[in-house]
Amino acid sequence: MSPGAYNDSGQAVPRPDEADGQPKWRSTVHVVWVSQVIGMMGFAFATPFLPLYVRELGITGESRVRIWAGLLAFAPGIMFTVFSPLWGWLADRYGRKLMLARAIFSGSVLLALMGTVANAYQLLALHFILGMLTGTWAAASALIASVTPSSQMGYSMGLMETSGFVGFSIGPLLGGAAADYMGYRQAFYVAGGLLLLSGVLLVIGARENFTRPSKEALEANGDLRSVAGKPGFGIVLAILFMVNIGYGIAWPIFPLFVEQALSVGSSRAASMTGLILSVGGMVGACSAVIVGRISDRIGHKKVLTFSTLASGLFSLPHAVITTVGQALGVRALLGASAGGMGPAINAIVARMSPRDARGRAYGISFAAATLGGSIGPLVGGFVASALGLRLPFIIMGAMLVITSGVVAFAFKEEEDAHTV
Repeated sequence: MSPGAYNDSGQAVPRPDEADGQPKWRSTVHVVWVSQVIGMMGFAFATPFLPLYVRELGITGESRVRIWAGLLAFAPGIMFTVFSPLWGWLADRYGRKLMLARAIFSGSVLLALMGTVANAYQLLALHFILGMLTGTWAAASALIASVTPSSQMGYSMGLMETSGFVGFSIGPLLGGAAADYMGYRQAFYVAGGLLLLSGVLLVIGARENFTRPSKEALEANGDLRSVAGKPGFGIVLAILFMVNIGYGIAWPIFPLFVEQALSVGSSRAASMTGLILSVGGMVGACSAVIVGRISDRIGHKKVLTFSTLASGLFSLPHAVITTVGQALGVRALLGASAGGMGPAINAIVARMSPRDARGRAYGISFAAATLGGSIGPLVGGFVASALGLRLPFIIMGAMLVITSGVVAFAFKEEEDAHTV
């Protein structure tokens, strides 16, 4: 979208509704989008085969494999929860781009190292370290929120949400194929290479006009409590926690669900899991960019309420489907409904926090999300071990439906309209 006017020196003058954004903010958003797509592909590369890799590392018995699948998802999540506020605090002092680069390059090294482990305990240890040092989604969201005009926040956050959906669509598809044809270890090396490429693109192409806050500003508004204590922010954190605990319950056991409940068999489980997840992710990507624009017009609360409700309802059919074709249809519907959640909640966080506190705001919100995302898989692993692979999807649906009620009745409309 071109600027509306030029000054006497021939320089573009921002439109009034874009005046609070940084210069060339659109190009930065697009570069970060591409970087995140590639980075998310790398992180998602192992999704279709991680429980299967555990078997290769010596974990025997289906109950133990399901529990280990939950543990491996729990480990980075719980560490994200602890360290995300710290990285957000540092981002507000030293720059969001710097923190995003740190997270991406750390992930590159750690993913490559996962291909060298000798046992499942070493793999688990690397997952704990991954949670300590990465967290690219929070860092990317803080960077984009700090450069984007407030009037375009839903658009930018919707676009960023598509990067996750696209990355988590293509990543499992390619990762599953790579695991089936190259081997699990080689797939981790490819994942690390994708993160390296993501970081290089970010360093070269993204721009952030970062000015470190003054000593007075840091003293007056520089701690985490100044963000977390804002009216309504606690409800936002609760919503993030509930959404992610719901999704996390079924996430780690999905490859086992495809292999056993859908009768795919171990030889094609990784590639079929990648295909099914990629379909849902691509539909979610299209949904996110469209719904992100809509949420700027009709309100983020309305979009979030509908998206969580629809996602919950479309989670329930997993309990009865028996074929890959049915799974593709259900995941497409789930992706379409889930696509609206991320843009809405991220825009709400941005609007509730001052621009110079976006790092802390996203660090804290990401901590709440990852706490849910770490507890969910742990619960899901034990539930699947004891009661089967279908019950976690029923729990997932119920959690998301309950969350939609919390959004509708506990989240106040005026709390979604703070001035940036």
